[in-house]
Amino acid sequence: MESSPLISAGLPIALFIIMIGIGMTLTIRDFRQVAVYPKGIIVGTIAQILVMPLIAFMLATLLAVPPAIAVGLVIIAACPGGTTSNLFVLLSRGNIALSIVLTVSASLITILTLPLFTNIALQYYMGTEEDIVLPVWKTVGMLIGIVLFPVAIGMVVRTRKPEVARKAESIVSIFGGIVLAVLIVALVYGVRDQIWELLKQAGPATILLNLAGIGLGLAAGRMAGLTQRESLAVAVELGVKNGTIALMVTLTLLESSAMSIPAAVYGVLMFPIGFVLAMYGRSIIPISTVQSKN
Repeated sequence: MESSPLISAGLPIALFIIMIGIGMTLTIRDFRQVAVYPKGIIVGTIAQILVMPLIAFMLATLLAVPPAIAVGLVIIAACPGGTTSNLFVLLSRGNIALSIVLTVSASLITILTLPLFTNIALQYYMGTEEDIVLPVWKTVGMLIGIVLFPVAIGMVVRTRKPEVARKAESIVSIFGGIVLAVLIVALVYGVRDQIWELLKQAGPATILLNLAGIGLGLAAGRMAGLTQRESLAVAVELGVKNGTIALMVTLTLLESSAMSIPAAVYGVLMFPIGFVLAMYGRSIIPISTVQSKN
């Protein structure tokens, strides 16, 4: 379940390029609107940090999964949305500025909450307790390097060369779709010898967790009065997790292959499900709506 060079090296480079392209679709006004109307940030952060782990506890109990799988399920649920979620929001025509803010804020808060929920799960399901500490500066550095810096570059290009930015938008979407397709194939190929056993052990729980996150995002957004684009951004952030953090915790800190199974399965399944969500977003949100916001 280790990452292949294509994923470990190629994905960050591809994401860096994609985030530059995403930055070309944004203006300072987009982030100002998110700050002035912070309802989306509040709803998304609470759902991401608190509600998703609680859903994982509920699913693990209802489905009576093995203790190690239950702990792994809670860990992946407590992880923030990954930088890939910003790409899915772009493809779904959701609110990209809100997605980026949620990615950054949830990732920073997770430094405190992920160890907490991990220890609660270990105590509840296995009767043990570990002192889990996430690498703060590594997490912050990753966010700056793969999210904030390239987005800033893209926004500068949009300001100084608006024609170039407009031409790049469609190219970024196509490139992003190709990257996702390659990533899905690479992930499935990497676990090809184990895929059926992995799906048997953790498939139902992880699929339900992913669908619950997406459904929670859409429903909470509607109940809170968010726009369709904001609701989609929240739903994607809840559904597309940073599986790298989950694998780091389970394989490196806890040294448990069994606990890493939910993260590995989730990391494969969230991409095709997220792609379907992106297609749904494109079907209900006209391109003219996105262009009028930029």
